[in-house]
Amino acid sequence: MWGVSTLPEIASGQHPADPLPADLIADVAAVIDEDAERLVDMFKDIHRNPELGFAEVRTARIVELGLQNLGFDITKGIGTTGIAAIYRNGDGPVVMYRADMDANAVEEETGLDYASDVRVTREDGTEVPVAHMCGHDAHVTWMLGMANALISVKDRWSGTLVLIGQPAEEPITGAKAMVDDGLYNFIPKPDVFIGMHTAPGPVGVVVSSPGPRMAGTDQVDIVFHGVGGHGSMPQRAKDPVLMAAMAVVEFQTIVSRMIDPQQTAVLTVGSIQAGADNNVIPSEALVKANLRWYDPAVRETMLTAVKSVSEGIARTYGMPEDQMPEIIMKGGSSPLVNSTELAEQMAVSLGAVLGEENIVTDLPRATGSEDVQLLKGPYPDMPFNYLLVGIADPEVYAAARARGEDFPFSPHNPNYIVDLAAIPHGAKVAAYAMLGLLNVPA
Repeated sequence: MWGVSTLPEIASGQHPADPLPADLIADVAAVIDEDAERLVDMFKDIHRNPELGFAEVRTARIVELGLQNLGFDITKGIGTTGIAAIYRNGDGPVVMYRADMDANAVEEETGLDYASDVRVTREDGTEVPVAHMCGHDAHVTWMLGMANALISVKDRWSGTLVLIGQPAEEPITGAKAMVDDGLYNFIPKPDVFIGMHTAPGPVGVVVSSPGPRMAGTDQVDIVFHGVGGHGSMPQRAKDPVLMAAMAVVEFQTIVSRMIDPQQTAVLTVGSIQAGADNNVIPSEALVKANLRWYDPAVRETMLTAVKSVSEGIARTYGMPEDQMPEIIMKGGSSPLVNSTELAEQMAVSLGAVLGEENIVTDLPRATGSEDVQLLKGPYPDMPFNYLLVGIADPEVYAAARARGEDFPFSPHNPNYIVDLAAIPHGAKVAAYAMLGLLNVPA
């Protein structure tokens, strides 16, 4: 539907399906095992000190110093807090890897001794809790563990590493911000690009599945205008709270009655903000919605309908044409599509190291979204693969399955727990994945 990139011939590089030398695998595993205590401590520190999108100053500094100490050339501050790090190690492919750094506005309920109790005040004056309930703390730690391992065996491979610390994945704005801020003025064009994300499957399982994997998304604000007044005299006001409430209900008919049931479409309202007092009708109400889609035509239908429904409600409650609701597009991303050949080849190469039984290649596509693919920037045909890495305690996962649940928790849940065993394991997966794409002599 959107086209799938094919993997170009990289004459000097390791074919992704070729097995890595057994002694190299053993040496990388040993390096990461010896580094495991440091990595777990780093993970706990990042988890305890989460930062929201474009505010990842402390986390970015950890990435900067960690890679600088390994000999990477660093460019910082790309797209506000983004990091680009380059390590040139002779002739071979340019392989790019991304780790996102931001946390969620979610209050953690795990009870862990390193749980976050951070709260911050946003630009709009609202105070929110902050916690890593999507695993980006693991992503950063994996990347730094992988980098240390690869530099430790740098005499066994050649090529160029491009490691990206990306801000603001959660609002789906960070990747675009880095590209718009000139990312490709600082890094060479990658021959291949990979990313990894935590998944609530058991530790040990890795998903490398081809084709469309994650939905496109749009974050949309709808501002309803009204006429404020006293709560005891609603007839003298035009109530935007009521308009917002009606819109939330009517929006649900967009997917159920305007979209082909065989298409993927989600429209969720995540927030309604209006007023401050019990007895005051405010003059504005804000509805925060997000859309998920795979087919661009479905996206257009939903966006058009959001506008039509909102304006129809405003007219019903007597608002003039010059005070129709404002539709504000805040951030969005295209569907994430894995390159078929690359995903299949990486499944084979990782299966040879981790065991074929631990590699999943047919996971159904999700309605969650990402912006990692937007880091391709001016090179949309760049071969790309996005791996999902299990982070749940296998016993916790098995107990959830026994209860009839698909997973023990989901991303953005207050009880999302990355098992500590997943920290060194994820670093190994990242290292093996990168080595499979670099020039590794047999």
